[in-house]
Amino acid sequence: MDVSHGWHPRHATAPLKTALADTPVVCLLGPRQSGKSSLVRRAFPGRAYLSFDDANVLAAATADPAGFVAQLSATVTLDEVQRAPAILPAIKLSVDRDRRPGRFLLTGSANLLLLPTVGESLAGRMEVVSLHPLTEAEKEGKPGRLLAALLQGSVKPRLGGTSADPGNLRDRILRGGYPEAVRRPQQARVRQWHRSYVDALMERDAREVANLRNLDHLARLLTLLALQTAQLLNVETLARQLAIRRETVQHNFAALERLFLVRTLPAWHSNESRRLIKAPKVHLVDSGLAATLTGVRAEDWITHRERLGHLLESFVVQQLVAQAGWTDPDLHFWHYRDKDQVEVDLVITRGRETWGIEVKAGATVTGGAGAGLKRLAERCGKAFRGGALLHGGTNSFLLADPRVLAIPMMDLWTR
Repeated sequence: MDVSHGWHPRHATAPLKTALADTPVVCLLGPRQSGKSSLVRRAFPGRAYLSFDDANVLAAATADPAGFVAQLSATVTLDEVQRAPAILPAIKLSVDRDRRPGRFLLTGSANLLLLPTVGESLAGRMEVVSLHPLTEAEKEGKPGRLLAALLQGSVKPRLGGTSADPGNLRDRILRGGYPEAVRRPQQARVRQWHRSYVDALMERDAREVANLRNLDHLARLLTLLALQTAQLLNVETLARQLAIRRETVQHNFAALERLFLVRTLPAWHSNESRRLIKAPKVHLVDSGLAATLTGVRAEDWITHRERLGHLLESFVVQQLVAQAGWTDPDLHFWHYRDKDQVEVDLVITRGRETWGIEVKAGATVTGGAGAGLKRLAERCGKAFRGGALLHGGTNSFLLADPRVLAIPMMDLWTR
């Protein structure tokens, strides 16, 4: 993996252009420092551009939102719009009078639809496109078509691949996908960037998107969740560990979701009504950030296999969720765990169609591998479309169920 590139083409560009062609307001949402500003300025150089990180622009928009919007160019990009939520009702009124497509391109480092009062202003009047931290496919300049191939059933057995490089996978997990971290050649400098990034989020962004009395609780919760990434979310346990009230944990967790630092995967069940009452899994969005927060380093690859396994699972979930953004917006993501503790790391659904993904760090796939996928197939019946066991080796081959293949992890960024 070459970490020296200054710019990586982003696969979110295509869905962003499609949305702007027929929608008046399009919002590119994603974590701060994930590359939103660079994308919109490179992809749409002819649009007027204003950033609310500029104190003068922010002051003008806050003082007179309607007047500010009235003076904007016919097509405009407004960057970091979560800093000026007062302009969103003014944008709504402007669009209600003139619904030409492509008028407003917004970017936000907080999930606007989860912010109080903001979602109400925007709901039904804009299309949202997600920008994630860099995927491994984007780093390599590849189209990132593994998810599409799985959905199409076009992945075929393939033997005789080159030798796997465990160090390569380890570096990808520990580095993560924030562009600035990707550019840094040494892991020590990557970790320093991650620490500075979290400090900056806590000092500014968290205050803007969450009404929290104590931001120390937020930072401590983020670290604790990093230690528990790819595990079931238990709010009561978190409250005890942090010695704070359950409601405080819930409020802080919601703030971390708004900042695109964590995501939850609901529990899948064949009975849709029962999906609402089972515990979700929690994942940090960026595996590199999780590794820094928990002190995991390259030398821990052998001695802390379980923790690295959780980081790897979160890493794979992030890659596939990101690929969904340019593959199929109708996909939904879950996890599966039944009363016998049989698990599937990632369940993907489209309507009733269901696919399963398991993650295995090792290069050797034993005869008992894929037990969770087999159980999921039994639960789904005819709705089961296929599954994949992503592993650290180099060969693709069928498991016991002809609908399930073992697939090299590297196909996430080479296919």
